[in-house]
Amino acid sequence: MEPHDYIVTDIQGDYAILTQTDAESAEPFTVALALLPPGTDTGTKLHGFMGMFEIIG
Repeated sequence: MEPHDYIVTDIQGDYAILTQTDAESAEPFTVALALLPPGTDTGTKLHGFMGMFEIIG
């Protein structure tokens, strides 16, 4: 598994919708907010690797 960059495009209750920003045709996917860093909100940019995420912008 490779590291990727994502952006939070929406938050629906306890879940965030992430879209990969470093791929041409990435499909959005859902991740529980509990698995994301504190302070994650719509528009937050994340770097993720093997289920671990960190805020990058």
